[in-house]
Amino acid sequence: MSWFLLGAPWDCSASGRGEAAAPAALRAAGLTSLVEADLGDADTVIAGAVRDPETGVLALPSTIAAARALTASLTAALRGRPGSRPLVVGGDCSLLLGVVPALRPDGLWFLDGHPDYLDGAASDTGETADMELAILTGSGAPSLIALGETVPMLDPSAVVLLGHRTEDLDPASAAEVARLPDAMHRIAAPELLADPAAAGHAARDLLGGAGIWLHIDLDVLDPSALPAVSYPQPGGPSSAQLADALAPLAASPRLLGISVADFRADLDPSGEYAKRIVKLLHGIVR
Repeated sequence: MSWFLLGAPWDCSASGRGEAAAPAALRAAGLTSLVEADLGDADTVIAGAVRDPETGVLALPSTIAAARALTASLTAALRGRPGSRPLVVGGDCSLLLGVVPALRPDGLWFLDGHPDYLDGAASDTGETADMELAILTGSGAPSLIALGETVPMLDPSAVVLLGHRTEDLDPASAAEVARLPDAMHRIAAPELLADPAAAGHAARDLLGGAGIWLHIDLDVLDPSALPAVSYPQPGGPSSAQLADALAPLAASPRLLGISVADFRADLDPSGEYAKRIVKLLHGIVR
């Protein structure tokens, strides 16, 4: 199976922080050697750091435009390279608002240190990176949940959330976990750490359907493994443990492609962490 690379320099904070520089930094660290073709970057730059008065979402018009641009770029790439899998590199994890409408997957393996299940009112920042999983499963601003052909874009039962923290949470984080739909499959960080390979096999087998998308928010890693993320949180796996959990998912013939998000290139002046990420991806892009 061949792969192509598409960058999504997407920063939902519209602040110019380091996620938008991640595709270039990862290319400089050797990412293009893992794929057959590098198709450049989609036009996903987000501007206008103002919260929408009705929904509380930050930079809402620009986020919608970025999502549509990524959907269009990814759709064109898939048509031009039939049979190839996309590796979409962000940017932050709300790039999924452009990926899912293009791929229309049957399910989603979602690795993240956070559930990303807030709404504009509950989020301190209004960033869509706080809420993209909620939006994809039908909870959120009407203009965002309608980005796909159907609402919801994914049924909660078609999602496996892996690696989110459930221990020693502050009240707001605990409330976010409590908002998760009962139908959504969950393999929290403690279970993943106990046996990473078993967690990966369990996640693989929890979902049906012919095509599943794999999303990796790099803040699923423990900060000791990768501190260069926007919202680090202790209690996550090492790089080796994450690789073990990802292996069964990456080997699945149902894998449609992979998105990688939340690397802060501005927090990696030496390029050391970018190389670690490329090494991790080398083991799963095959």
